[in-house]
Amino acid sequence: MIVPESVEDFATLLKGDGKFVCYFTAAWCGDCRFIQPHMPSIEAAYPSLTFVQIDRDQYLEVAKLWDVYGIPSFVVVEKGQELGRFVSRDRKTKEEIEAFLDGLV
Repeated sequence: MIVPESVEDFATLLKGDGKFVCYFTAAWCGDCRFIQPHMPSIEAAYPSLTFVQIDRDQYLEVAKLWDVYGIPSFVVVEKGQELGRFVSRDRKTKEEIEAFLDGLV
């Protein structure tokens, strides 16, 4: 999983080739800690996608710009364009995340 070092790195990354899964999370978030152990297997199951972990608190302006208020949240982007999002305030399960990604690959 890629963890950008700055907003500029993040922006440059999303202009690249391929589909990116922007995974918004935060260290204090219980629901994020719940899904975190499953993220390596989710990432491995979708080799055609590049996963990017975004700390919502560190990149709060990006989260606001993208209307990401509930975490964890997932936004899939290709060539700078949003393809889909799984954003809600509810806890997400591994199965729900995979079903969301299955609809985009």
